[in-house]
Amino acid sequence: MYFHPKRVVLVLLPLMLSCSTTSSNLPRDLEEITPVLELEQPEALAGGQHSAEILAHGKYMVGLLRCGSCHTDGSLIGMPRKDRLLAGSSVGIAFTSPLEDKHPGVVFPPNITPDPATGLGGWTEQQIINLIRTGSGNHCSKVLSVMPYPAYGGVSDNDAGAIAAYLLSLRPIHHRVPQNVAKGQKTSAPFVHFGVYRSKK
Repeated sequence: MYFHPKRVVLVLLPLMLSCSTTSSNLPRDLEEITPVLELEQPEALAGGQHSAEILAHGKYMVGLLRCGSCHTDGSLIGMPRKDRLLAGSSVGIAFTSPLEDKHPGVVFPPNITPDPATGLGGWTEQQIINLIRTGSGNHCSKVLSVMPYPAYGGVSDNDAGAIAAYLLSLRPIHHRVPQNVAKGQKTSAPFVHFGVYRSKK
């Protein structure tokens, strides 16, 4: 068997979330699922340093880029938790193939609400802008390519700034996601692989 009983594994090609394939082509231990791509965005809290127009634009951009489809708990497996909008995912994303690696590398989309302990509470707006555009994290670390930051490199100053302002204006949600694991390491948390199928076990 390819899969740990508690793991959720999506197979096929990256970003083919809306494609269909006949189930007869699949191993018996896989089933089709439908990730949630479009979510309602949480409202920004009033009283910050930014105008309502900037925050509304940031909210629009976060929805347009579908940040919640990865960063909201349950969205990757079609069951988003509305109490954890943008607060990180307990379901990870395999960045190596579970069909080839017994223990694939897995990254867990982080909490991007401004919770100081588990989210972006210690980040500056410029650090968030850098992350969006270059994939550089809080301490100059690089995020993995499961976040499509190369596609965001051309986001304008106004758009990137509005996203950062909006994220830092959200209600903080305390939610710590599991630790990322490198290829060859075992995780006890469920994960998906880009595609539209998961393990039945």
